[in-house]
Amino acid sequence: MRSEKSPFIAGVGAVTGYGWGRDALWRGLHSGVSAVVPTPGYEDVLGHTVWIASVAEGGSPADGAGRFSRALRATAREAVNDALARGWVPGRKVGLVHAVVLGDVLQWRDFYLVDGRERSVRGYLSLMPSTAISLLMQEFGFHGPAMNVSAMCASGNSAFLTAKAWIDAGVATDVVVVATDISGTPENVKHFRDLGVAVTDVPPDQACRPFQPGSRGFVLGEASVAFVLTGEVRGNDARPYARLRGGAMNHDAFHVTSINPDLDHVRAVLDDALTDAGVKGRDVRYLNAHGPGTKQCDAAESALLADSLTDAEVYSLKPLAGHCQAAAAAVEIAGAVLGYEHAVIPAPRHAVEGGHERLLDGATVQRDGVTVKTSLGMGGHNSAIILDSVT
Repeated sequence: MRSEKSPFIAGVGAVTGYGWGRDALWRGLHSGVSAVVPTPGYEDVLGHTVWIASVAEGGSPADGAGRFSRALRATAREAVNDALARGWVPGRKVGLVHAVVLGDVLQWRDFYLVDGRERSVRGYLSLMPSTAISLLMQEFGFHGPAMNVSAMCASGNSAFLTAKAWIDAGVATDVVVVATDISGTPENVKHFRDLGVAVTDVPPDQACRPFQPGSRGFVLGEASVAFVLTGEVRGNDARPYARLRGGAMNHDAFHVTSINPDLDHVRAVLDDALTDAGVKGRDVRYLNAHGPGTKQCDAAESALLADSLTDAEVYSLKPLAGHCQAAAAAVEIAGAVLGYEHAVIPAPRHAVEGGHERLLDGATVQRDGVTVKTSLGMGGHNSAIILDSVT
C-alpha cells in the first residue's frame, strides 16, 4: 500500500459539448476544434442563432427526466467505473461533493411553464437537489458525507478543495467530485450576454481569445464532469491519473461581478495554494488559467504570471469547451488530468498574433512539473489548486 499526503485522482468521467464520455472530451480537446457551434432555438429570445457548446440528449431515462440528472449520474458512474478499472479500492467512507450553481433549470422551467406547477410526488422529488445525489449514493452503496457546493464558476475548484479537506480530516477516505451545469436556456444566455461578458453571435476564435488581442469575452458551454479522489493508493496495480498537491480559496468582498483591481486577494489565493502544496512559484510548469477572455481576468492572471509564476506557460480551454459555469473548472481540470495521461497539453491554437509570450499554441508535449489551475468566480470567488503527476 502506498500512502501520500496529497489525494490522488483515480477516475474521470465527462459529458460535454463534445459528447458523452471522457474519451469524447479528450478527442475534442486534442483536436483543437471547438465544441462551440451555432445552435438554433434561441432566435425568439436573442434574435439570432447562438454559438454554444450544448450537451446533447443522451443517457438513460432511468437516471432522470432530463439532461441534468442523466448527465450528472452518467458522469459519476463513468468516473467510479474508470477508477475501479484502474485498480481503485474504495475505502470505508466514500463521500460525494457536487458542484452546482443553478441546478436543473430545464426541469424547473417546465414545472412552472409547462406543468402548471403540478407534478406527482415522484416528479416533484426529481426537482430536489438531494434526489440525484441520494440515488448516486444508493447505486454504489457509499456512506460518507454528501453535499452540494456553490462558488459560481469557481465551484469545481471549491469542490476539489472540500473533498481534500474531508480526506485530510478523516471525514472521508475517498470522495467522488461532480460538477454539473446544464443551464444554457435562452433566458440564461441572454442575461449573460446582457452582462457584457458572454459573446453569442460569432465563432469562438472571434469572441474568446484569452491572453490575445481582440478578445471580447467568453463563449458559453454546458457540462457535467466527475472525478474520484482517494487518500490512498490501495494495491500495487492502481494507476491514478494525477495528484492534488494542495490549493486555497478566498473572496474579494468587493463587487458582485468584478475583480478587485488591486488583485490583493487573487495574489493571496495563489500564494496560499502554493504554500499549501509546498511548491515555489518558479517551479510551476503550467498555468491552466480561468481564462474567459475578459479584459479584467486576462489582466489579473497575466499579473500572476509576471509576479509569481515566472517560468510557467499558460493556456485556457474555454475557447474549446466553452465557459461551463458551475462545471467550468472541472472541465479544465479534466483536460489537465487527461493531459497527464496522454503526455499532451490540449491547448487551443492562437486565434491572432501578438498574444502573451508564454501562451501555448495548440496541442503541446507535456513537460515534467506541476500545474496551477486558477478559477475566479463571479462575485469574488477566488481559488487555485495544484496538480502534479503521480511519478
